[in-house]
Parts: sequence; C-alpha cells; structure tokens
Amino acid sequence: MPRARARRTMRLARTAFVWCLLTAASGVPPIGADERSYGAELREAWIPMPDGVRLAADLHMPTGGAPEERFPVLLEYLPYRKMESRGDRSPRYSYFVERGYVVARVDIRGTGNSEGTLVDYEYTEQEQKDGETVIDWLSRQPFSNGKVGMFGISWGAFNSIHMAMRNPPALKAIIALMGTDDLYQDDVHFIDGVLHIDSYEIGQDVENAVPGAPDFVIDEQYFQNRFDTEPWLLIYKRQQRDGPFWDRASLDERYDSIRVPTFVIGGWYDGYRDSVPRMLQHLRAPVKAMLGPWGHAWPNDAYPKPRMEWRHEAVRWFDHWLKGHATGILDEPRFAVYVRRWHPPGVELEEAPGVWRFEDGWPLQRGQSRVLHARADHTLGEAPSSEGSHQLEYVASAGVEAGGGVMWWGDFAPDQRPTDEQSLVYDTPPLEEDMEILGFPRALLNVSTDAPRANWFARLSDVAPDGRVTLITGAAMNGTHRSSAIRPEALVPGEVVPLDVEMHFTSWIFPKGHRVRMSISNAQWPMFWPTPHLMTTTLHLGGAAPTRLELPIVPSEDRPTPQFLPPADDPTFAGYESVEDGTISSYSELDEVQRDPERGTATVVMTNRTATRYPWGVHEVVEHITHQTNDRSPDRSSVVGDYAITVRLPDRVLLFQGVLDFRSDRDDFYIVYTRRLQRDGALVRERTWNETIPRDFQ
Repeated sequence: MPRARARRTMRLARTAFVWCLLTAASGVPPIGADERSYGAELREAWIPMPDGVRLAADLHMPTGGAPEERFPVLLEYLPYRKMESRGDRSPRYSYFVERGYVVARVDIRGTGNSEGTLVDYEYTEQEQKDGETVIDWLSRQPFSNGKVGMFGISWGAFNSIHMAMRNPPALKAIIALMGTDDLYQDDVHFIDGVLHIDSYEIGQDVENAVPGAPDFVIDEQYFQNRFDTEPWLLIYKRQQRDGPFWDRASLDERYDSIRVPTFVIGGWYDGYRDSVPRMLQHLRAPVKAMLGPWGHAWPNDAYPKPRMEWRHEAVRWFDHWLKGHATGILDEPRFAVYVRRWHPPGVELEEAPGVWRFEDGWPLQRGQSRVLHARADHTLGEAPSSEGSHQLEYVASAGVEAGGGVMWWGDFAPDQRPTDEQSLVYDTPPLEEDMEILGFPRALLNVSTDAPRANWFARLSDVAPDGRVTLITGAAMNGTHRSSAIRPEALVPGEVVPLDVEMHFTSWIFPKGHRVRMSISNAQWPMFWPTPHLMTTTLHLGGAAPTRLELPIVPSEDRPTPQFLPPADDPTFAGYESVEDGTISSYSELDEVQRDPERGTATVVMTNRTATRYPWGVHEVVEHITHQTNDRSPDRSSVVGDYAITVRLPDRVLLFQGVLDFRSDRDDFYIVYTRRLQRDGALVRERTWNETIPRDFQ
C-alpha cells in the first residue's frame, strides 16, 4: 500500500478467556458474539469483462457449512498484486471467512495477474466500470447470496467510496479505511494545493511494470500493455490546479451520490483523516465512523498502540446489511473517536496516550470556538492586537522538523523548536486548566509579500513546561489559491490579503501548565515544493479582522465509552516470511540535512530496503530518494529517485527499475523518467520520458 512503513508488528496474543476476565472485572460485557463457524480455502478465478479482458481473483471460501449454503461476498479491489500480498491478506481475510463470508481479492486491469492494458492512472472510469462488472459477477455465483460488500485500506478505501458513488445494485455496504473524499487537496500528488513528490509515485510505477507472478512472462504483449505505458506521475504533475481531473472521483463534489451504507475508519497519524468527519456530516446514506490513534495501517496491526479488532466491528456492520442480522451496531452512537492526550515530540511513538469515547455525530452539538489573537509581543490572547506586523525572510529549506521526513500531515514529528526558529511564533500563557480540542483549527491570517507567489504554513503545537514542542496539526495555503484552487491568481506585491487556513482534523488535550503555540512560515521542505522567488513576507496583526487562531473547544461531558475487542491472533501461512537482512528501513527514516553554506544548498536523502521470500523466489525492493533545495535560488530545487525491484527466480534474475530526475527553475518543471528492465544483468528494455511542464502557480 502507499507509503508502507517497516511496521512494528508486535502482535497481541490475548485469548477470549482473558478478554472475558478483563471485561467482567470492569463491569462492561463484550460486544456481541465472535464465533468462528467455518474453515477456509483459497480458490483462483477469472472474472470476464465485456471487452474480453479477464481480471484475476483470489476467492477465500468458507468450508464446513451446509450443502449449497450461500454467503455474502466481500470485495477488495486493488492494483497491489494479489499473489505477492497473499501472505498479508490471507490471515486478515480468514477472520471474515470463518464467520461466513466469501472474500474476493481482485487485481485491477493491467496489474498483478489481471489481463489487459494498465489503466491510464488511478481511479479511472475504466477501473470503475470493471468494478461494477466484478460486483455483478460475484453476486451471481453459486456460492453468493446476491449481496456484496466492499472494504479496503488506502486504494481499496478510495475505490470502495467510488463504487458506492455509482450504487451498483448488488453493492449493499462498504467499509473504507484510511481513504479520502478529496483527491486534489488530501492525496499524495498535491497536498493542500502545493506540489508534492512522493516516493509512492515512483514505487507504484515500477510495481505496475512487473508482470504477474509466478511466471513473470516477458513478451511483446507485456511490453505493449505495461512496460511501455506512460508514467502516471507525468499525468498528475500536468494537473497542478484543482478541477475536473481531480473532481471525477472526489466525493466532496457530490456527497448525495452515495446511497450505500458507509462505515469510514481513519487514524490521527494518517494523512486522510479529514474525510471521516466530512463524510459523517454530509452523507445521507446510513453512516458510521471511527477515528483511532493509528497511522496508515489496519487498526488490528497498527502503530502506534492501542490497537483494536476492527474486523469484529466490520462483521457486525456487514452482518446487519448483508445478512439481515440484528447486531445492535446501529443502536450505538455513530462516531467512535480516540481523544489524544499530550505526548512528547519524536519520530517514534509506541503508544498514543488518550481515551476512546462515543459521539452522536459530526459536528458536535456541544462544540465551541475559542478565538486567540496573535499580538505584537508574540503572545496569543483573548484581546486583539493593536496595529502591528511581523516580517519573515523566506528560507526554502526551512521546515524539515515540521514535515521534512514525513510524507504528509499526521506522521510523527520531532521537536518543533528548530523549525519555529525560522517561523513567526505566538504562544498563550501557561494554561490554568486542561483544555480539549476536537475538530479543524483555523488560522485566519492577514499577509502580504514582495513576490508574486508564496505559500504559508500554519502549525498548531503544544509547548511543555520544559520547552519541548509537540506538533499537533497544521496545513498549507498556496497563496495563489487564496480565492480558488481552480482559478489561481498571482499575488500583488505589497497587497494585504486574508487567508483562511483550515488545519487538518485533530484531537488533543492540552494539560494544565502547557502553552498553545501557533507558528507561521513560508516553507515546509521537502514535504512541499518551494516557491521560486526570494522574498520577505509580512504578517499583519491588527485591523478590522485581525490575525487569529480559532480552536474547536470541547467542554467536558460524560459520554459512552466503546469497548472494543483486542486484536485476534491470525493464523500464519508458511512461505511468506520476510527476509530481514539488517538493512530494512522505513520511509520515515532519513539522513540528517546536509547543508553546503558556500552553495546555499540543503539536501535530504531517504532510503528504504525490504526483501520478501515467496514460494517462487525472493522479491527485493531498494529505494533511494534525494531532495535538494537552494536557499539562495529556491527556484532550483530537485528530487532524484531510484526505485528497483529485483525478482530472484530459480532460472533467472529480473531487475525492474524506475529512475526519476525532477527539477525546477522559475518557470518550469523538468522531468526525466527512465523505466528499465534487466535480465541476469543484461539490458532487455529501456524507455525514457523527457518532459518540460510549465509551473502553474506552484
């Protein structure tokens, strides 16, 4: 999946007996039954499309039931290669299979083991039409009761939402984990309207170029259908403003399109969490939501802890809609949320402090807004500032601690003090009592600059009494998008403009004695591409609508507490062991920033290596990505990436490689991308794309 981390997977091996003891001691009974009634077996199938292309499917089937028994079908529909993902997915699916569901895992057209030409890019009309055919086919099989549910994480969440927007007759309910309703603002290609280069974009291209396992057939049809197709990255980077290209599959443009019951699950350390409250608020179909203390991972196997058995809640959801069982899930409040308490800054967090509670929906009826004004003495206070302003010199390489090593808003961040030294910072006095927030904080800024293009970054942090600064949330604003991300406009040097920077969804309890901090800057590199002009920006404090921070305050109230089951102990399948050779690292790990004062450059190098053993051989991934910017000439920024997949088979070694050189000057982006295939060290095929793309208000 995108941005897969080298996960810390210490499994919880608690038994049902221990769980009963714990819940009996607390006086709270377990939720519902959790009986395993069936065995499981794997079948392979081909699903025919109207044009004759066949999609490859794994069908995870219940065994041991009554003769001719029919089951609901749960679909996960992905480009992430079903053969290689069996070791991860099969144990995960077994939970559903043992409880009376068929689980179908289907490769999207032109990916994995499916036939046909690779889809043109993510979430195309072709992918969705094929999805409708898949759902219809599954509903008509002898093993099916005619009712289909969809679920998935990341891409699987996206297309579960997209299929629900199309409302095929057999689709009766979905569960979307770690997905979003806004492809432009929230996904990995542009974040908050600012260009982002994500390692996923290179890695997915190379994965798309690998033929199906275990045969890995290399022939002319393979070259035509996969290897020679246009890189998706080029398509995305041509679309630098919001509009029809992104709206085609963005739910936020038409919430009323979904008539399928929808369960959305997100994590505080995941970049897609904003969609959870928005879907809860705007969907008119039955909707339920959960937001926990996790990154981009399944909640039963997530980091950080506490984990929970989300599949138990999923079975209750699907049992209601696909089996007609009374599970009580609709009798509970619609929103289960984990409220975070303070933790120190750092890129490692074993367990997030906090507490679960139920809320009736979104927005909270008891929610309040607290306004804190930025003042001339760099404090935040109830009273607005008199007229005044603060200036900030633009440093393109600033912001590594706020988002340099992370891929999006939400990842674990180190102490913010180094980035705050290159920002305008405003603090409250120490709080006299605990203060909880839950929602979308807003920074309402009055700004000006002496350049035609500038970005602003607003961050909300918790300052502990010992001075440590923990990032809570933040957001970017492309200044040229201040009125519209569809129709950007250049900034007029010297003109004061208002910016409404809605920060990403968050929860936090500020402890008594801590301070609230708002930080404002013009760079957050290398998460966001630098604007090209040297400049000085000004934050104007006073006036009729002064610069201020609006916090979504939640008054204390007794609320019901969810009692989730602990993660189940999934079976282990032989033949899919990871090869840990001591060089595995995660996307979030990076070298320290290397600065060259003479040249003015700043460089960050990130690396990743994984190796996995399969029945047919070893699959190894090695990735390097280097970000560089120049504080003296911020227009001259670059990303150079190399992503290589080596497939070691008994009779040959195949190397699939993608090499990206992405650079900019004041007016253009320059992209050189090479896709390469070697067999036993000899070059078999190489394609290079060389394109100049004008900067479109980026």
